[in-house]
Amino acid sequence: MSAAPSSTAPGAAQGGGIRVMIVDDSVFIRGVLSRWFNGAGEFQVVATHANGRKAADDVQRTQPDVVVLDLEMPDMDGLTALPLILERKPGTAVLVASALSRRGAEISLRALTLGASDYIPKPDAGNGMASADEFRDELLAKVRSLGQRVRRRSVRGAAPVQSGASVSVGTATGSAAAPAAGKLPQKLRSYSMLPVGILAIGSSTGGPQALTKVFAEIGPQIGNIPVVIAQHMPPTFTAILAEHIARAANRPCAEGRDGEELRPGRIYVAPGGLHMVIGRDGDTRIRLKDSPPINFCKPAVDPLFEAVATLYGPAALAIVLTGMGSDGARGALRIAEVGGSVIAQDEETSVVWGMPGATANIGACAGILPIGEIGRKINRLIAGGRE
Repeated sequence: MSAAPSSTAPGAAQGGGIRVMIVDDSVFIRGVLSRWFNGAGEFQVVATHANGRKAADDVQRTQPDVVVLDLEMPDMDGLTALPLILERKPGTAVLVASALSRRGAEISLRALTLGASDYIPKPDAGNGMASADEFRDELLAKVRSLGQRVRRRSVRGAAPVQSGASVSVGTATGSAAAPAAGKLPQKLRSYSMLPVGILAIGSSTGGPQALTKVFAEIGPQIGNIPVVIAQHMPPTFTAILAEHIARAANRPCAEGRDGEELRPGRIYVAPGGLHMVIGRDGDTRIRLKDSPPINFCKPAVDPLFEAVATLYGPAALAIVLTGMGSDGARGALRIAEVGGSVIAQDEETSVVWGMPGATANIGACAGILPIGEIGRKINRLIAGGRE
């Protein structure tokens, strides 16, 4: 489809709604996305552009809250435009869109390291209207969540949080976390006194960046325990994520395989499109399940955490990182109830404080920490420190 000129949407100068800029070289895609956003009643499409150069040149004038950015475009692609957009309008949330392929996954994860807030894979045209409907629903949900966060931070006058920021909302010493959506978290629990036997991590929006940060800071102690991860991602993307984590951790990391034995020092990522749990059949092994989505997610965090609670009890250490929704909260509470330890990422350093906020509010946490402190805390807990 040939590209059409850039445009500023009618009514863009007027207030109301989350302000969205759409950047895609296809005039058809720009039109479809504009209709979706305008029809939802809570968004305002302030501009559409056919390439990254025009988008970067226009962000200061149109002041979008969220930029939906295609990654493969002529003249200037999304990966090149991304740092320019963030430099010219700091605090903007950028949602990158790419093909559901290995190349698309690699480019998307690269964009996340450059400052994109989240990614969304484009639907396969061969899957028909059902695929398009799912894409629309996911797109609107992601832009809504990102836009609301941008607006909250703008009202508070806060500067954008950089990776590794050290603003502690709550600590293991018992200070309370900041309220989320008007709710107050329950009192923090004590950390388990038993040696850590497994590390389980759940994450979603903003998770790839957070996981890379955490694993870059985890020390050699992780060599004594297995690590299991459920990150909300489609197939192909999880394989690339595992490669990124392996480089950050300098340890073996791959998608879990059904029947595979859990080994100390290895990191297992739930494959996209399957739930990953663990079971005991002599040894502790991975089990993959092609069952319906849980919490609208597949893989989901809750079934993994619940299996970890059953097998490891008070020897389990669970981390809930940034992400939309509440997946992981129920499983984290189960781990806490059997005596394990749970840490949630704090609100200030989360791209979206949905999953960790729900975990804090349900009363599962022993600690609520900024992303820059989580890796070091994991090291201390594995080494036997309980401070």
